[in-house]
Amino acid sequence: MKIATYNVNGVNGRLPVLLRWLKEMQPDIVCLQELKAPQDKFPEAEILEAGYHAVWLGQKSWNGVAVLAKNEKPVISRTSLPGEDEDEASRYLEVKIKGLVIACLYLPNGNPVPGPKFDYKMRWFERLDAHAEMLITSEKPVILVGDFNVMPTEKDVYKPEKYKEDALFLPEVREAFKNLVGQGWTDAIRHLYPDEVIYTFWDYFRNAYGRNAGMRIDHFLLSSEVLPLLKDAGVDREVRGWEKSSDHAPVWITLKDSKK
Repeated sequence: MKIATYNVNGVNGRLPVLLRWLKEMQPDIVCLQELKAPQDKFPEAEILEAGYHAVWLGQKSWNGVAVLAKNEKPVISRTSLPGEDEDEASRYLEVKIKGLVIACLYLPNGNPVPGPKFDYKMRWFERLDAHAEMLITSEKPVILVGDFNVMPTEKDVYKPEKYKEDALFLPEVREAFKNLVGQGWTDAIRHLYPDEVIYTFWDYFRNAYGRNAGMRIDHFLLSSEVLPLLKDAGVDREVRGWEKSSDHAPVWITLKDSKK
């Protein structure tokens, strides 16, 4: 089974890129972030024609998350994190699909620092941490996947010194990610490729993609029930070079079939 995550950066504006990638790579399950589309403007018909059932949480102009799957429709179990009832941002969608619990998330960027956006990011992280602890102690096969807007280590950004004051790389943000993983989650990419330079995002400016001036901010965190099934992981880096593509590239893992 191939599971992918893709910050599509506008699902309607980049629909041709998304459909081309789905056709060429044929993932079984896809988590999308940054739909930038209201609930009633999600391109359900086109995605269904491509062979995928979809559930989504839209939002006008910004945010938005979705989960696509072949053959069956994901069952929604949660559409927000607990802990802040007034938070109306569409950033979290938890589903059950093919024997897995998958949490598709789009963690806030947090810039500029300091400021209310950074404060919101850290509150969101705290809420994620609390809910993730409940998930990992459930003894169910769970995957936290999406755009975490965190570069966990210096290995995950092309020029660490340039981002010392950035909300994606501040010590307290990396510590929050480390604490989350420390609950017992496994970073799939780093588990398989501990020493390789791997990026998932390249800015549109200053020829960042051409220079490979990237960051790794899209992650798969696996519970202990999923980890033994992990076969491979990677980044469809070439998609970032397609015309009118997102500034993120799709990231994926493959799992063995579970006998449970």
